[in-house]
Amino acid sequence: MVIKMTFNINLDNIEAVPTIDDQIYKEVIFFTVNKLIESKQTITAAESLTAGKFLSAIADVSGASAILEGGFVTYANSAKEKLLGIDEKVVEEFGVVSKQVAEQMASKSRTKMGNDIGVGLTGVAGPDKLENHSAGTVFIGISTATNTQSYKFLLSGDRELVRKKAVIAAMLLVQKEALQN
Repeated sequence: MVIKMTFNINLDNIEAVPTIDDQIYKEVIFFTVNKLIESKQTITAAESLTAGKFLSAIADVSGASAILEGGFVTYANSAKEKLLGIDEKVVEEFGVVSKQVAEQMASKSRTKMGNDIGVGLTGVAGPDKLENHSAGTVFIGISTATNTQSYKFLLSGDRELVRKKAVIAAMLLVQKEALQN
């Protein structure tokens, strides 16, 4: 199957995009999931600010069960500690909205599920600040067997748009880091 990208959202412009219509949202997700299916790479995630939107978006694509067994919604710090084993000292030292926590969320979810790719999403959807980070501050961790890293985004928009952009940014990072597109 040949899948082509026709969407015009990328990692360079995701922060400034004023809105994301449903068609583009679905297209980015469909493309990413189908590339994962094609390459037979399994994926999981630990989500905080997106509260399951990333995993739900994957599951919305027909055939996703070939690459998705499950994942984690770790909205509270206690859930991050209990479900993923994130050391509370890391949260205390760096804050829950940090690259360190995003990377641990990605890595620990991947290893706990035994998947090829782990994604960690943490940040501030808004409208209020958290840990001196303004609304729209998002860290996304990506973990594979050979590498774990994170990316910081300053996403504009209301609470729902920030969460939607975070899902799209995570999909684009999966394409970049795990699918080499």
